[in-house]
Amino acid sequence: MLDYAVKTRFGLARPRFSRPRRRARFVSSPFIDAPRLTTATGEHSMTKKVYVKTFGCQMNEYDSDKMVDVLGASEGLVKTDNPEDADVILFNTCSVREKAQEKVFSDLGRVRELKEANPNLLIGVGGCVASQEGASIVSRAPYVDLVFGPQTLHRLPQMIDQRRASGRPQVDITFPEIEKFDHLPPARVEGPSAFVSIMEGCSKYCSYCVVPYTRGEEVSRPLDDVLTEIAGLADQGVREVTLLGQNVNAYRGAMTPGSNEIADFATLIEYVADIPGIERIRYTTSHPKEFTQRLIDTYAKVPKLVNHLHLPVQHGSDRILMAMKRGYTVLEYKSVIRRLRAIRPDLSLSTDMIVGFPGETEEDFDKMMQLVHEMSYDTSFSFIYSPRPGTPAANLHDDTPREVKLRRLQYLQATIEENVQRISEAMVGKVERILVERPARKDPNELAGRTENNRVVNFPAPVESHARLIGQMIDVKIVHAYPHSLRGELVMVHDTASATH
Repeated sequence: MLDYAVKTRFGLARPRFSRPRRRARFVSSPFIDAPRLTTATGEHSMTKKVYVKTFGCQMNEYDSDKMVDVLGASEGLVKTDNPEDADVILFNTCSVREKAQEKVFSDLGRVRELKEANPNLLIGVGGCVASQEGASIVSRAPYVDLVFGPQTLHRLPQMIDQRRASGRPQVDITFPEIEKFDHLPPARVEGPSAFVSIMEGCSKYCSYCVVPYTRGEEVSRPLDDVLTEIAGLADQGVREVTLLGQNVNAYRGAMTPGSNEIADFATLIEYVADIPGIERIRYTTSHPKEFTQRLIDTYAKVPKLVNHLHLPVQHGSDRILMAMKRGYTVLEYKSVIRRLRAIRPDLSLSTDMIVGFPGETEEDFDKMMQLVHEMSYDTSFSFIYSPRPGTPAANLHDDTPREVKLRRLQYLQATIEENVQRISEAMVGKVERILVERPARKDPNELAGRTENNRVVNFPAPVESHARLIGQMIDVKIVHAYPHSLRGELVMVHDTASATH
């Protein structure tokens, strides 16, 4: 019998994108029969609301959306942007840097007054800080009701029920494989772009990073499971998906339910490109060690894969990369980029960089700057090294003064900003295809879209045309480059009912 991949690829069977059957212990869904939130008198409230504040990466943004989906399906909660209106306040946290972690406790202190004014208010801490700190969060902030990790957010309705029944804070930071995806309601989206998590965790164990300890080992969702979610998003009008994972290109998902055949990341991309309605594919975050030739070749095969890549290098010195336990050399990193740009000469490249890692010398930093000039980075998320408790690097001797680290960081960021502006100015006068995402933030008479190289373009459009244009692929002529956005003029709408303007 031909397998699913062969039958679908050659048109011998229609893509079903059916959710695979999983082991019996994953069958029931906690949001189906969970009790609804009640007031102190036990009566149902009409419009309960949930406020979620997100720290950190796109994975956390995705998880925050899922928290809202779960509580919407189980409790009828609706999202609010004002914590003072909320019946449930959740903080989805990041522990990659110390500053982000301390910000969580600062924000918790601000909502303490809301809890004192409304004892029925529920306050929860999720994400990586929750996974790392566990019950100690309640010890430090005893007004917190719920502590849950990235892998247990689907249990929120049960935790809320137990908190109401027992009167005691609930803590669940276990790693139940990838169970949460079996218990999440269908995604609800607003707008033409969406995040889709395809795997969880990290097995690289870089010496400075807490992610393997807070999110667990790498576990990939089955191919069919991912395609089901994306097909559902396309039915809601999504045109662009961003595939998410701590090391997204390490994806190795079961091809079909019960099959031992494994789909790699390149295969997944090819199937996503076949889903009707999906016009653009992005992904983040990738790891240089997992960048196979098959994935590189996909850039030639799949035009829907955008000309933008976020590939963290972390440093430009082999000595520092070895101390970081990154698993590649600068030459190997450059080889990946060289082969990619042989296929896509206009590929836009962004990266992550850590300045001031223990033992970093001026020579090491000079090598980092040399790499920056060679790669022509279009964006960089760069920070001073922040030691995280429990990681091997936290025990390394660090004798570089803070002011030296700050000087290096400022120089690095200024250099990359100059390159970003140079690339933006080179786009002026060119026609770029963008996906129209939303009204412009500063002018309601304008719309905003995004180019393939991930730049926001604002352009004037009559208000009466907004509903028609949002979600469309259009051509705009770039007329001005600002530090963090572009300005364009509408040229053409690419749609079956499009007209040239």
